[in-house]
Amino acid sequence: MLGGQGLARVLGFFAVAWAGIEAGLLMQRGHLFSWAPVCFATGIGGYFSLRFEPDLTWLGGAVLFMGLALFVRRWVPLALAPFFLGVALVALGVLFASARAHYVAGPVLDGRYYGAIEGRVLALDQSASGAVRLTLSDVELAGRLAPAPTRVRVALHAKIAGHTPQIGQRVMLTGHLSPPPRAVEPGGFDFRRHAWFQRLGAIGYTRSPVVLLQPGQGPLVSRLRQMFGARIRAALPGDTGAVAVALITGDRSALPEARVEDLRRSNLAHLLAISGLHMGLVSGFVFWLIRILLSCHAWIALRWPIKKLSAGAALFAAAGYLALSGGAIATERAFIMVAMALLAVMLDHRALTLRAVALAALVVLILRPEALVSPGFQMSFAATTSLVVVFSMLRGAAVMRVPVLGGALSLFLSSAVAGLATAPIAAAHFNMVSQLGLIANLTTVPLMGLFVMPAAVLAVFAMPFGMEAMPLWAMGAGIDWILAVAQRVADHPLAVRYVASPVAGVLPVLSFGGLFVCLWRGGARWLGLLPVACAFGIWAQGTRPDILIADQGALVGVMTDAGRALSASRGAGFIAEVWLENDGSPRPQVEAAALWPDRVTIGEGELFATKGKRAAQRIECKTDDWMISDQWLKVALPCRVWDAAALSATGSVAIYDLKTQPFIVTDRAVSGERLWSRWPNVGR
Repeated sequence: MLGGQGLARVLGFFAVAWAGIEAGLLMQRGHLFSWAPVCFATGIGGYFSLRFEPDLTWLGGAVLFMGLALFVRRWVPLALAPFFLGVALVALGVLFASARAHYVAGPVLDGRYYGAIEGRVLALDQSASGAVRLTLSDVELAGRLAPAPTRVRVALHAKIAGHTPQIGQRVMLTGHLSPPPRAVEPGGFDFRRHAWFQRLGAIGYTRSPVVLLQPGQGPLVSRLRQMFGARIRAALPGDTGAVAVALITGDRSALPEARVEDLRRSNLAHLLAISGLHMGLVSGFVFWLIRILLSCHAWIALRWPIKKLSAGAALFAAAGYLALSGGAIATERAFIMVAMALLAVMLDHRALTLRAVALAALVVLILRPEALVSPGFQMSFAATTSLVVVFSMLRGAAVMRVPVLGGALSLFLSSAVAGLATAPIAAAHFNMVSQLGLIANLTTVPLMGLFVMPAAVLAVFAMPFGMEAMPLWAMGAGIDWILAVAQRVADHPLAVRYVASPVAGVLPVLSFGGLFVCLWRGGARWLGLLPVACAFGIWAQGTRPDILIADQGALVGVMTDAGRALSASRGAGFIAEVWLENDGSPRPQVEAAALWPDRVTIGEGELFATKGKRAAQRIECKTDDWMISDQWLKVALPCRVWDAAALSATGSVAIYDLKTQPFIVTDRAVSGERLWSRWPNVGR
């Protein structure tokens, strides 16, 4: 036991420690707003990570918990009060995410369907294979009594000439529909959740021509997009015109997949997605142009607030660009951030601060909580936050004021900082690190800002007068250079490095550490490097499943010393591609199938992968064996069976530790019972 003197020393130590902690916490006051979206996002992330759908009891508990936190906040020391406010924001994030999930709820197809599909064309885009896709609303499915999905998406695989659909028209086609597919492996991308928030109740394809039922026109903005796209393609044919259309209208349906892949491998894919870079360039060019024009008249320059007027014109242009480009989520996010900056200029505040970035993040998360789990949101705000922090540190540095050197250094730092901030997120989602991306960006982004986007703005203004040829020519010349750089870099043997997908939890820990470094004030901010290091350590030590089983049993992947071996050289191509990419070793499916071993051992037994009805009729196995089939096996077998019936109840399966005690993880166990996941009660 401690004596009186020892107890006094211990208490004195804790008093000194608390005084230091309290001083550090009080130093954060005035800078805590930046943590508001972090806490709110934590609640949203907590909602999406649940394995069950919270009912009214759970949501009521969250409300009470939020109220209790706000009440306690009034009675705790001033230094601790922000923690309780943060807890309340976490609970609020859960409530907002749940409310959004129920708000977008709609019918989901409960099985396969083949027949007539009728609906109004809501959107046109392009699939990964290059097929044009229709998103239809006001859907009617022939012969079905159950409510039709709110929206369906159909890929057009028809080679037969038919009607070319336009937004706003009511069309009919004959096609195949299925419910949104499950994750291709436990813990993988959950397309069902993605489709739920897009209100997609079914996806499918057709090989029949599209028939026009009712002429119609989409909104004025949609008609303008179509008109602009046609005029641009007439002036700039081929890939150049396809990129120009994508940059101005957001329509990427005519862009070949090979070009998109070149841009990905060279880390230039962000130039295609209309996001912060494009919105900033458009609004910045309009701001500069209007300010120059107003400054030309001395009377106006001396009497009018031309800076604020220019910011207002730039805001109007940004809103027009948002509408013209289709209003995608990434574009909405970029518009909110640009609007915050321009409003700050109009109110005589600093245009770009962490407070403005935090406010933009809050607005996006309130409107679309599901954006949190998208790569676009994560990469956009990671880049923006890092850039604001770095350039805030360099504000006032003499070297940044040197006319040529300062501009070159700003360009280099912008590309380097944004690239470093987004590289781990891109690697986690896309299993790829572009090793030459900095070079590609340094040789293309300046051209994008000084040449391509200003020419695009001038072309849009000139189109009503039929004078768009010259600015489109200039835009096309810049695009040709960007595509040439992308192809040259992508073809280099050192262009990319592939990495395996991290285990769950790595990205949140990594993000928290990075945010702590950026947002915390004082020397303690560098403690954020500890979770960053831990996240990378866990990522490096992570293991991929020894065996993967597709959710319908059509494909099995076994990890070997040479990489993952696949049970089939054809079929289930998308699943095979994702598995190999997640392993960090993409290769053609045929090559992976050639690695399939003569014998796959699990414990004391052997694994058999069969495909087709004939193979299912000849199945024989022993007690310790594992049998995988894409058929419904109606005969009793002594071995462990994963057939179509069992897999319909579990989804995809991952098996670890084959040499010791096999450990099984199913998609159902990972994704849980949610609004967007429908599981049968039994497998047979």
